[in-house]
Amino acid sequence: MMYLAIEGVIGVGKTTLARLLQPMFGAALLLEIFEENPFLARFYEDRQRYAFQTQVFFLLSRYHQQRRMVNEILARGEPLLADYTFQKDALFAAINLQGDELEMYRRVHEALAEKIPLPNLIVYLRASTNTLMQRISLRDRSYERSMERNYIAQLNQTYDEFFTRPSSTPILTIETDHLDYVRRPEDLKWLENRIRQALHLDPFQPELPLKIGD
Repeated sequence: MMYLAIEGVIGVGKTTLARLLQPMFGAALLLEIFEENPFLARFYEDRQRYAFQTQVFFLLSRYHQQRRMVNEILARGEPLLADYTFQKDALFAAINLQGDELEMYRRVHEALAEKIPLPNLIVYLRASTNTLMQRISLRDRSYERSMERNYIAQLNQTYDEFFTRPSSTPILTIETDHLDYVRRPEDLKWLENRIRQALHLDPFQPELPLKIGD
């Protein structure tokens, strides 16, 4: 059964793409819940002070959501499309936490991750830091207005290092700087075709080269 997850740095367009692809694959949709984190706005104002609370809240929230919903949807035999992976939280923690807090977080994350099903394919959306900052500015979320460019650049490097190294889950990397799958239907169709080819889901038009990390 298909379980597809879309990943990428803040502002790259994960949720938008997931919503657009959902009807194409007839999949259930699992979206990250982040607005409920009571520490998020304060975190962007004072990262050092609120990092641990923010990370632990996200870790437990994402664990409960994925542990419950992923298993239920896959058990029903439905294809599933998510706009995040459980692994992503550890990438943020590696940047935002230090010392004993980071060590404690890693131990909890490792224990919880063992109970989370892995996707069949991760679509990693890449973008330059300039593009990410532009997209963050355009969506104009109040708590993101104070977001620092250096923080996004650091996240971008961390994501790139993680999702371009060998992985037990196949990873399809898509460069998005010049893609506009919202306004250009041909870009969305091209993306759908690349994903179908990676998953060996008919129908698709073979396109070479198709680089998938594994």
